[in-house]
Amino acid sequence: MIEIGIAGKPNAGKSTFFKAATLADAEIANYPFTTIEPNVGIAHVRVKCVCEELGVKCKECIDGWRFIPVKLIDVAGLVPGAHEGRGLGNEFLDNLRQSEAVIHVVDSSGSTDEEGNEVAVGEYDPCKDVEFLKEELDMWLYGILKRNWDKITRKITLEKRDPVKYLTEQLAGLGFKEWQIKEAIKKSGIDVKSGDKLIEFAKALRELRMKMVIAANKADRAPENLLKKLVDKYKAIPTSAIYELTLRTAAKNGYIKYLPGDSDFKVIKSLNEKQEKALEKIREFLKKFGSTGVQDAINRVVFDVLDYIVVYPVEDENKYTDSKGNVLPDALLVKKGTTAKELAYMIHTDIGESFIHAVNAKTKMRIGEDYVLKHNDVIKIVSAK
Repeated sequence: MIEIGIAGKPNAGKSTFFKAATLADAEIANYPFTTIEPNVGIAHVRVKCVCEELGVKCKECIDGWRFIPVKLIDVAGLVPGAHEGRGLGNEFLDNLRQSEAVIHVVDSSGSTDEEGNEVAVGEYDPCKDVEFLKEELDMWLYGILKRNWDKITRKITLEKRDPVKYLTEQLAGLGFKEWQIKEAIKKSGIDVKSGDKLIEFAKALRELRMKMVIAANKADRAPENLLKKLVDKYKAIPTSAIYELTLRTAAKNGYIKYLPGDSDFKVIKSLNEKQEKALEKIREFLKKFGSTGVQDAINRVVFDVLDYIVVYPVEDENKYTDSKGNVLPDALLVKKGTTAKELAYMIHTDIGESFIHAVNAKTKMRIGEDYVLKHNDVIKIVSAK
């Protein structure tokens, strides 16, 4: 399952974002370091289900929308100097290494300083937070590299090791792939033997490995100029995690009909005056921005930043069912460029090893192992097993 880190300074609304996205229990409070241990929960990406295109009915979608699970890791609040052990230190940077990408939750209202302490609305520039997280990650990676660089260069020189392959081995625990190491060496211009431009190398590694989406949180109270600056400079998504949490809680309790990512909601149960006023305020936000932004941030990470697509494996290419007759029971997130044979391995190792061919259920055409999957493909794998 895809793992996405939720990062940011204390009191930016990070834990609220996490709870809104997952409805998991997470402590939410108005003081730094609410999150001590990382919270882990399940959120979902939202996509149009292929059942409508195929003219069939499945039991896996809601109103034509398919919600596919992804894992969110809510890391404790970071403060400047975390790579040196400030605040709660390196352990939280370590928690990010298992993530494929990061949603950086920023307080776009400018009402918290760099440490997460409250200040007047608009008093602090939230763009500083975007840069500080990048710098913390850069310096964290630089620290890891610097500690081991003499040993790395000795091995490469004395044993005549391939620098790219050896560095890949050394950094495998941080999730780096060989192509990322190769690209970072080229991009930074590092001299591997001397370690010259090591900081530039760390920065290049971070840019390649730790892709980021900025959630401009507290957009419901953000000054227009601060919000515009975040959107223009970082393509930030205006977000109100507290509004999303309110809507999802109201929907869960049967007061409204609402799906994460919707641009409106329908009241289905009588409300008191206070509830009506609160929901009307949220409706105004939805009209202005199109959604609360929480679902948009998750979708952007998965589909735009990480380049995933959705594929539906089936056993019956005519009825689009599995062996039990369930219509389109599975929707898998796979990387763009994934082949039919790689899909077979994802379903089960035995099926991959005994792969014969596949069938495109939409066209009924036989496809080979090198066929590159497309978004919304419905695929039958034919194997000897």
